[in-house]
Amino acid sequence: MTSDNFKETLKQQADIVRIVGDYVKLRKAGAQNFSGLCPFHNEKTASFSVHATRQFYHCFGCGASGDVFSFVQKVENITFPEAVRLIAQKLGVPMPKVAFSSPQEAREAKVRMALLDVHERATAFFQECLRRPEGANAREYLKSRGLDADTVARFRMGYAPDSGFLLRDALRREFDEDFLRESGLFSWKQDDSRQSSAVSREEQHAQDDKPLIEADAQEPRAKSQEPKAAPAMYSKFRNRVMFPISNDQGKVIAFTGRTLATDEKSGPKYLNSPETGIYSKSRVLFNLDHAKEAIRKLEYAILVEGQMDCISVYAAGFHNVIASSGTAFTELQAKLLSRFSKNVVVNFDPDTAGARATERTLGLLVEEEFNVKVLTLETGFDPDLYIRRKGKDAYGEALRHSQKYFDYLIERARAQFPVRSGEGKVKAVNYLLPHIQRVPSRIIRDELALEISQKLGIDSTVLRQELKHAAADRSTTQLKAPAEVQITGAERILIRALASATQMSTEASRQSARDGADEGFDPARQAQYALQSERLHEGMPCQSLIEALLEAGPSNPDPMELAQTEGDRRLLASILMHEEEELTPETLEGAVRALRRIRYRRRLEEVQRELQRSGRQLDELQSLLQEKMRLKRALMDPSLAEGADPATI
Repeated sequence: MTSDNFKETLKQQADIVRIVGDYVKLRKAGAQNFSGLCPFHNEKTASFSVHATRQFYHCFGCGASGDVFSFVQKVENITFPEAVRLIAQKLGVPMPKVAFSSPQEAREAKVRMALLDVHERATAFFQECLRRPEGANAREYLKSRGLDADTVARFRMGYAPDSGFLLRDALRREFDEDFLRESGLFSWKQDDSRQSSAVSREEQHAQDDKPLIEADAQEPRAKSQEPKAAPAMYSKFRNRVMFPISNDQGKVIAFTGRTLATDEKSGPKYLNSPETGIYSKSRVLFNLDHAKEAIRKLEYAILVEGQMDCISVYAAGFHNVIASSGTAFTELQAKLLSRFSKNVVVNFDPDTAGARATERTLGLLVEEEFNVKVLTLETGFDPDLYIRRKGKDAYGEALRHSQKYFDYLIERARAQFPVRSGEGKVKAVNYLLPHIQRVPSRIIRDELALEISQKLGIDSTVLRQELKHAAADRSTTQLKAPAEVQITGAERILIRALASATQMSTEASRQSARDGADEGFDPARQAQYALQSERLHEGMPCQSLIEALLEAGPSNPDPMELAQTEGDRRLLASILMHEEEELTPETLEGAVRALRRIRYRRRLEEVQRELQRSGRQLDELQSLLQEKMRLKRALMDPSLAEGADPATI
């Protein structure tokens, strides 16, 4: 595991609000609280909270909670050491050597790091090939697409040579063949004896090729000592213009290759990397690494289909553009985009397939509560061709006239189903109803119903009735939070005090001292003494949580880890997320008095019930009466009365 000292130092430097804010759009929700939509489950109402001072997060919908490390680990689906490394990179903090908690964890991290290195080296290889004489056709192709040298360099475009072995031989000098096989960059024959004569000739020819990448002597690689007897491996990408695909951190994780060949044996026009340990196409948005800051600044994204469309739009100066290349737009991509903005303009191809893709994407974005507009270009023009033929100013003007998503769909309905006849109106409504059904807000659905009725010439009452039936059929899969345990303010204060014994409250304690509280005051110690000596919490709804905090004492690094049940975790998160009142000696004394008062009242009720039971012996009755008098006198004690009444706390 990573050094505890380094981990704690890094945790103190990391602002969890800033780190989480890279993934979740947060808004201020209190003195120290921020809230947003949970990235770990589908929800329409924000139930995800981050506490700035205590540096932890909790979702009241799905129960996910933890510190900055567990958040990054979960949202990026990586190991703990990788999460520490990623946060250190974000903060610019040098990493110490990392040890892993298990061989499996070490293996996964090693493979991921090696695959990232393989893709970085392959990118450099393809870039070098583009500059060499054999890259002339590729350079000419890129020039014909209107891409200048700066754009080619920014997107790190390259050329995969026609030889199937140059890349393999260059990378073999640095990487174990197992990593090369897992990279998705190579294919291989399962039986050496069955290799075609063409492949054999290419293997012989490749032995004379000069490698284009020299080994890095300063960075040792996991390279086999002895060559393995394995099937011949050759490049998957050959004679293709190469477009690297990066994650949102700018690390190359895959490629798309556009063929330069024209014969029927050249394979598909565009060839994409398969999914690997570092690449899942449904989780990646092309160009997000370049576009994310512009998306934040402009507060909207332009979503196009292909990489060339994306590159052309970006090169024209619209830097907030991304693409869903290689796959239909997915829910995971929507969640990724929502980290940066909930406003998007969809600009897919206007052909039939593009229109269907637009509708699918619109439906998904509407369900995720994006504010969506649609940019429809003239027939026969994709964004790349439109900019090359008409210029960036024309594209900017078209962008300014993007339609609201339902205006676009109503036009589609009118174009497909003539609404002059009753049958056409029925078909148009049936076409639109599934889209309306996805809209979470009832108010917006009512507004849409009125707009549709006006534009299609349909009675709005009839349409609203159809809408009501559709809304009744909507899936109700949203996770509902279980009811929170009702506890008094006194219990909340004492739980806060106990939780302050952990390292999470170091900053809060310093702040209290600066605000004038006695520096020697230890709220956790005072709460522990009162609760352990008098057991005031016994029988309370929060008894199990208080017991867990008492048992841990000051040694526990994170109070959220102590809660044994989902209910206790939810309760503790709720308390820590709403700590408006400062902990002072007077506050804690008042809370202890209030719990005593509650305990006396509860015991008095028990005694009164016992007195009402028949068959009591005289000495038992006298004992109960004496206890009743003691309890009443205690409740009338002025010092106890100064405590807050539990009914009003």
